[in-house]
Amino acid sequence: MTPLAENLRGAGLMMAAMAAFVLNDTLMKLVSANLNLFQAVFLRGIGTTLLILAIARWQGVLRFRPARRDQRIMVWRTLGDMGQMICFLTALFHMPIANVSAILQSLPLAMTLAAALFLKEPVGWRRYTAIFAGFVGVLLIVRPGSEGFNIYSLVALTTVIFVVLRDLSTRQLDRAVPNIFVTLVTSLAVTTMSGVASVVQGWNSVAQGDLVLLAGAAFFVSFGYMFITMAMRVGDIGFISPFRYTMLVWALLVGLFVFGDVPRPLTLLGAAIIVASGIYTFYRERKVARTMPAASPGAGKIP
Repeated sequence: MTPLAENLRGAGLMMAAMAAFVLNDTLMKLVSANLNLFQAVFLRGIGTTLLILAIARWQGVLRFRPARRDQRIMVWRTLGDMGQMICFLTALFHMPIANVSAILQSLPLAMTLAAALFLKEPVGWRRYTAIFAGFVGVLLIVRPGSEGFNIYSLVALTTVIFVVLRDLSTRQLDRAVPNIFVTLVTSLAVTTMSGVASVVQGWNSVAQGDLVLLAGAAFFVSFGYMFITMAMRVGDIGFISPFRYTMLVWALLVGLFVFGDVPRPLTLLGAAIIVASGIYTFYRERKVARTMPAASPGAGKIP
């Protein structure tokens, strides 16, 4: 397969993953009218875990035993995934889906900043400027202190912090740890936690239609994770990663045609700034990665 074909395949997989995640979010938002948060997550988690378990068994990774260091890292990763799930769905149940998705588009910028602060990766003034611009875009969406301010916007922003914890932990795992094994452990932990929490939160009667929606959500979220893993293993990451932003297009369409949400002009402006900043950051990281082999050891920060 030629490099162009691999890039196009990766881009297609990334767009399919983003569409799958938005469809999962849509179905979960629909069931929120009848079910509590943890109840919905628990029921979806049963289907998701069973599907991932079947895939893990098919790949023969159920007997894999990670090293003690990787076990500690997976604990932090799982805590990050639990936190982001709770914050994201709490925000999703109380906000337009396009607004939540737009705030989450700041994740690549937050990852770049966190990698510079905690992993000491070189980041120069151009990418710091892009990160600052992206967070200005977030403020346009959140609008703290304004009449249209929604406290759940801050909950959505907290989701980004937990996702950064999850993804930074993932980067520290040994490459020998299978992706499907990590996904299975996380799914089991989230399902167990939500099952316990649903008993405390309370249990509503579950209609047949809700079960159908939850089964669909489990299907889409499972394949979303698989598609994004496949996308990141083919082609040029710098080419493929910007296609993450197609999630925002799907979310805007779903919000408009399914929930009747018309985004405000400031929300659209903020989303555009975040996307432009993120794409520029991807461009700079790709350019830096190409020049790194030629850089001298004492070159210092890369602009």
